[in-house]
Amino acid sequence: MKIEGQAAIVTGGASGLGGATAERLAAGGAKVTIFDMNTEKGEAHAKAIGGAFCKVDVTNRAEVQEAIAAAEGMHGKARICVNCAGIGPPAKVVDRDGLAASLDMFNTVVNVNLSGSFNVLSVFAAALHKEDPLGEERGVIINTASVAAYDGQIGQAAYAASKGGVVGMTLPVARELARYGIRVMTIAPGLFLTPLLETLSEEIRASLGAQVPFPSRLGAPAEFAQLVGSIIENPMLNGETIRLDGAIRMAPK
Repeated sequence: MKIEGQAAIVTGGASGLGGATAERLAAGGAKVTIFDMNTEKGEAHAKAIGGAFCKVDVTNRAEVQEAIAAAEGMHGKARICVNCAGIGPPAKVVDRDGLAASLDMFNTVVNVNLSGSFNVLSVFAAALHKEDPLGEERGVIINTASVAAYDGQIGQAAYAASKGGVVGMTLPVARELARYGIRVMTIAPGLFLTPLLETLSEEIRASLGAQVPFPSRLGAPAEFAQLVGSIIENPMLNGETIRLDGAIRMAPK
């Protein structure tokens, strides 16, 4: 599928991996609508790339339906959906005081990262599946997992579980949506220079980057966005998770 001229939705598109993705798609000629909870950053980034912004809680079915309808009203039927919205607060199963981890926290992480991704992709697919195909396909969905799905570290039980769920649903959803010509892919990034890591000192960031076999540095969000573009443009990429990690395998902590 060509990016140019297509309407695209990017969740978590105000900054980080989603922000870079929104920027790249817009530069490629797509009409991008950013879904994010941060209104200030979302509106500013949408203006910078010539796109649109909708404040959306990805876990809320009604908000997602309304936002997808609003995006269609502005840009036409979206053929590209990239799910980058996510959270990852660390928490051990048993804390330093010997208390069990908060179940509410665990459920919140899974709800945003896994259920939120499913919520958006399912509403997106329902809105698209009866549209006329563009050549041999109707559209593409790209979800964001993490290497934590495979190499979860201590304190990442909730995050790893949520991202493992994203990996796990990739193939069955791709198989189901194949009848409609909608492809489903997942990217599992390693250590990337996202807003969370930008808060760390240069020394700590360099130490983290040194753990990556090659290239021995943190990934750039633009490199994640580059892979998004390649997936969109290659119709044989379907039903798979691609690790984008410089060959890193995370240590226990």
